[in-house]
Amino acid sequence: MGRLNGKVAIITGAGSGFGAGIAKRFAEEGAKVVLADINLKRANGIAGAIGDTAIAVQADVSRKEDIDGLVASAMDRFGRIDIMVNNAGFTHRNMPLTEVSEDNFDLIFAVNMKALYFSALAVVPIMEGQGGGSIINTASTTALRPREGLAWYNASKGWVLSATKSMALELAAKNIRANCLCPVEGDTEMLKLFLEEDTPERRTALKESIPLGRFSTPLDIANAALWLASDEASFVTGTALEVDGGYSV
Repeated sequence: MGRLNGKVAIITGAGSGFGAGIAKRFAEEGAKVVLADINLKRANGIAGAIGDTAIAVQADVSRKEDIDGLVASAMDRFGRIDIMVNNAGFTHRNMPLTEVSEDNFDLIFAVNMKALYFSALAVVPIMEGQGGGSIINTASTTALRPREGLAWYNASKGWVLSATKSMALELAAKNIRANCLCPVEGDTEMLKLFLEEDTPERRTALKESIPLGRFSTPLDIANAALWLASDEASFVTGTALEVDGGYSV
């Protein structure tokens, strides 16, 4: 028996990186998975590798109509939604806070923050009707220990942490758990944006700031998400799980 047998999960930003890792790990544990990504080709590739228990949906999480369409696709194909993983994220390049453009600031707000609002509007009534569910939001260690040069990204992830705790408090009576993950940087497409200058020396220095001496991997994050989504964490809500090799200590 898989730890997620009989459950249906939506994962946003599932075409690569942490999201792809979460989708694969959930499927290995018996879940039917809906992979959402703004890049449908990438999501289709991951879904195809998983097999018949996965579908890919193109979605821009900053648009309410796309979130509504994503949820409708999940219900049409699988008939229920047990787990919602709000993983899609965006960052500005490492730079002084006064140099971040308004367009980039607005995109951070839309993808990292407003998407959680749209998601809650769409899935909470469904989960309530089913008797419960699990919402997992990807925050960041920068919500707890900000990195210089990422001011507005740091702030958006702090918002995710606060929103998650607020959701947990309000949704507990509906048997809907809400938790967030706080990963340290991984060797993914976004890593170069966290660095003021993407050089081997800068990458080494960033890695050395992590006590366990390496970047996070999609599997690290996926295993943490799996536990939060499973019945093993049925009494866990409102937590920010640090998956960071000791960085936040």
